Amino acid sequence: MDNTYIIAIDQSTSATKALLFNRQCQLLARADKEHRQYYPQTGWVEHDAEEIYANTVDVIRELSVKCLELRDFSSEAKSLNSQLSTLNLSLAITNQRETVVVWNRHTGKPISRAVVWQDTRGNDICQQLKREGHGPMVMERAGLLIDPNFSASAVKWLLDNIPGARQQAENGDLLLGTIDTWLVWRLTGGSVHATDTTNASRTMLFNIHTMQWDDELLKLFGIPRQMLPEVNACDDFFGETTVEGLFQQPIKIAGVLGDSHGALVGQMCFGEGMGKVTYGTGSSVMVNIGQNPLKAPEGLVTSVAFSAFGKHFYGFEGNIYSTGATLKWLAEQLKMVAHPREMEADAVSVRDTGGVYIVPAFSGLGAPWWHSDVKGAVFGLTFATTRAHFLRAALESIAYQVKDLIDVMTSFSQLTSISADGGPTKNRFLMQFQADLLQTPVICTEVEDASALGAAIMNGFARRVWKSFDEVAPLRKVTQVFQPQPDNHADLYAGWRHAVEQLVK
Repeated sequence: MDNTYIIAIDQSTSATKALLFNRQCQLLARADKEHRQYYPQTGWVEHDAEEIYANTVDVIRELSVKCLELRDFSSEAKSLNSQLSTLNLSLAITNQRETVVVWNRHTGKPISRAVVWQDTRGNDICQQLKREGHGPMVMERAGLLIDPNFSASAVKWLLDNIPGARQQAENGDLLLGTIDTWLVWRLTGGSVHATDTTNASRTMLFNIHTMQWDDELLKLFGIPRQMLPEVNACDDFFGETTVEGLFQQPIKIAGVLGDSHGALVGQMCFGEGMGKVTYGTGSSVMVNIGQNPLKAPEGLVTSVAFSAFGKHFYGFEGNIYSTGATLKWLAEQLKMVAHPREMEADAVSVRDTGGVYIVPAFSGLGAPWWHSDVKGAVFGLTFATTRAHFLRAALESIAYQVKDLIDVMTSFSQLTSISADGGPTKNRFLMQFQADLLQTPVICTEVEDASALGAAIMNGFARRVWKSFDEVAPLRKVTQVFQPQPDNHADLYAGWRHAVEQLVK
């Protein structure tokens, strides 16, 4: 019996998951652990990097036990790590992008909590740089708009505002990295400081043409080069780990990429024009544009989609800050439902929203609007508005934001297919409304966690489990295709655009 297994760590904005895949890309088991969200000031969003690492170790341990149970091992006279040594296990990582950690290379301790991608404390820095006219240079080199969503302004803020941090950085005592880098560094006992091309391309410090850290961008943000990790391809080996002694013999870490890029790979979007929508805390719409880093149309960015088999593939992307987070807010903050999965029944209990529009700009508006200082708003409330209208409007806001991005993309490049992944894809109302709004079929696949599957695929490429895109692509399993209905949603969408324009004008 084949004992090749891949543990994919999916370190997301809200939780850390470990998912076990076999060489047929089948999900066999999973373990999850949420981490705390910190909101110390308006616009600030933080995570405890130490908590995230501890949770990572915990879910790997839990999943390893499940793996042994699947193999029907006897525990007689055998320790856990001796049993695990009989398995051909390796580790892959996909992660929330842009969230950045700065830590002391000697003590291993972060100088602050991790600054999350939703955090807007770098907004003043970004606005100043835009006023000074640096936008075109950053777009040309990094493929990105100047925005606090990306890591560079957060790092600059930390170095400028934490006493002694800048001097320590100049002395070579501090390291920085996105969450993948932090996990690799900790898992390897501080021996490997590395990231991959996709995460690097989201920092605003990486040149997507030279595929190197860019001196002009580093100078612009005042970040010493010695803080930065080595940049590897997604299908490289990133070191070895015992996971704090869980394994008697170290296992390999191979296959690292950002979560949205992982979803593109997990959806097998290897061909030019293939796109995907990830419905998570926020949402990413990304389309594979091939091996030429074209300039993105206004409102979008160009990133490294993935690097594999010695080639770099690029993507147009737009990021929506609040989609699943909106549903979580309704459940946890406003207590409108016990869980977001209960929202579908309410949404279909009414014919429409009764004219209600929710613009969920909790952390500003991302692509294609890019207004980080805008706050969320609700339009169209009347005495006739019910809870069901409000919940339906929240779900519709997700589909409207995706359409905003798709419309920009299709005005510039061909989109041959749209695949969907993430927890909200289980909401049939949302998926059908999305297909109707786009007038394009929405393809849902068997694996909800496409980001983790993408990391597992890159791990398999590194270990030569699969030797080409064509070899792994047939393993994709489509569960449902939502065909667009001929309903005309033009008036509904016009109402959404009018609501947004009230905030950004």
